[in-house]
Amino acid sequence: MKQLNDKDIANMIGEDILIDDEAVKKSVRKSLHLSTRIPKPDVQISENTIIDFHNHTEEEAWQMLKHIATNKTRSATVITGASGILKSKFQQWATESILSPHIISFKPINNGSFFVRFRKN
Repeated sequence: MKQLNDKDIANMIGEDILIDDEAVKKSVRKSLHLSTRIPKPDVQISENTIIDFHNHTEEEAWQMLKHIATNKTRSATVITGASGILKSKFQQWATESILSPHIISFKPINNGSFFVRFRKN
């Protein structure tokens, strides 16, 4: 996303202004709702995907899994790592969470990854 300068902001509101205060700049950017004016690209989800939980927190891993389970993904390779909390958490999520109805099956590929099949939504 382009970082707006003072001239860009002045052009958007139609006035010549000189802004020196950082708080005023932030306030103007917020009031212009710039984040909603720039369309976000649609996320393309394939029928088969790979997600890797390495270097992600438990919450991030949950959101990644939730995203693919509730969209058009039919199957995925989920890499949890051989040890650590995310391997056991993934198995718990697949069997006991609100995502379990979306998961048809999961089976280990090796000690740190699983092949997962999802229900068609």
